[in-house]
Amino acid sequence: MNFYEILLIALSMSMDAFAVCLGAGTQPRTTGPRPVFRLAFHFGLFQFFMPVIGWFAGTTLVRYISAYDHWVAFGLLAFVGIRMIRSGFDPTNAEQKNDPSRGWTLVLLAFATSIDALAVGFSLGVVGVTIWYPAVVIGLVTGLISWLGIYLGNRLGQKFGKRMEIIGGIILILIGIRILLSHLLA
Repeated sequence: MNFYEILLIALSMSMDAFAVCLGAGTQPRTTGPRPVFRLAFHFGLFQFFMPVIGWFAGTTLVRYISAYDHWVAFGLLAFVGIRMIRSGFDPTNAEQKNDPSRGWTLVLLAFATSIDALAVGFSLGVVGVTIWYPAVVIGLVTGLISWLGIYLGNRLGQKFGKRMEIIGGIILILIGIRILLSHLLA
C-alpha cells in the first residue's frame, strides 16, 4: 500500500471528525489555543489508536462490535448534538455548560467518530499491511483536518453566534444518522 492510498484512507476517515469539529468550533468555549489543541489532538489520537486496536483484535472483536457500533456512534453524536441545540436555544445560558473540548464530551465525540477505524484496521491486517505507518498517517491527517474544522467553526461562531451552535448540533445529529443509515442500508 503506497502513501497516496493511505492518505486517501486518512482523508476519508477524517471527514466525520472535521464535521464534528466544525460544529464544536462554533461554541464560545472552543476558541483559543488550548481547547483547539485538545480537540484536534484527541480526534487524531483516537483515529490513530482505533485502527491499531482493530488490527490487533482480528475477527473476534470486530464480529461482536460490528453488530452495534453504528448504534453507539449514532447515540453518542445525537446526545451531544441535542445538548448543543438546547444550549443554542437557551437565551439565559451566557456561560456554556457543555464544553466539547473537555471531559467525557471530548472522549465521546472522539470515540464516536473513530469507531469505523476499527474495521479499517482489521481490513489492513487482512490484506497484510503493517499497521503502524498507516495509523500514524491517519492520526496526523485527522488531527490537522480537525484543527481546520475547529478554526472554521470558530470563525462561523464569531460571525453568527448561537445560531451556529444550533447548526453545529444539527450537524452532529445528521452525522450520526448518516453513520446509522450507512450501516443499516449496506
